[in-house]
Amino acid sequence: MKNPIYLPNEPATLALGQTLAQACDNQGAWIYLSGELGAGKTTLVRGFLQGLGYHERVKSPSYTLIEPYEFNHHFVYHLDLYRIAQSAELSQLGLEEYFRQDAICLVEWPDHFLDVLPVPDLILYLRQHNAGRQIKFESKTPRGDAIMEYLLNGKNK
Repeated sequence: MKNPIYLPNEPATLALGQTLAQACDNQGAWIYLSGELGAGKTTLVRGFLQGLGYHERVKSPSYTLIEPYEFNHHFVYHLDLYRIAQSAELSQLGLEEYFRQDAICLVEWPDHFLDVLPVPDLILYLRQHNAGRQIKFESKTPRGDAIMEYLLNGKNK
C-alpha cells in the first residue's frame, strides 16, 4: 500500500477504515478527515467503528455536530464541522471533553479550524478519483507516525 492509495469502491473504503481502527490499537488518536462532499469521510468512519466492533447504525453528525460512541472500552467521537462558520463557535462545543489522550476523535471538515483545533495525529485527505476514491495520509505526531506505518506497511507499533 502506498501513500496515496486508491480505493475503487465503498467496500474498500470500509476496509481501510477497519484497518485504521486496528492501527490505533486501543489507544487514543486524533484523526482529521479532509475532503469534499461525497469523498467518503463518513464511510471511512463507519468502517473504523466496525473495525472496533461497533455494528449499530453510524449516523453522519452533520446536524448534531458530534456523535459519541462509547462501547467495549472505546471512546470514539465523530465530529463534523461543516456547519460551523466561525472559530468562536468551536468553544461552545466543549471540545476539551472529547480531545482526551484516551479518546479517538474523528473530525470531518477540520480545514478552516486547524489553527484552533488540537494538533491531530493524522490527517487523511480524501478525494473522488475515477470511479472510486484516493486517500493521502499526513502524520503530525509520533503516534500518527506509528499509525501511518501500520497502514502503509502493516507493521505493529
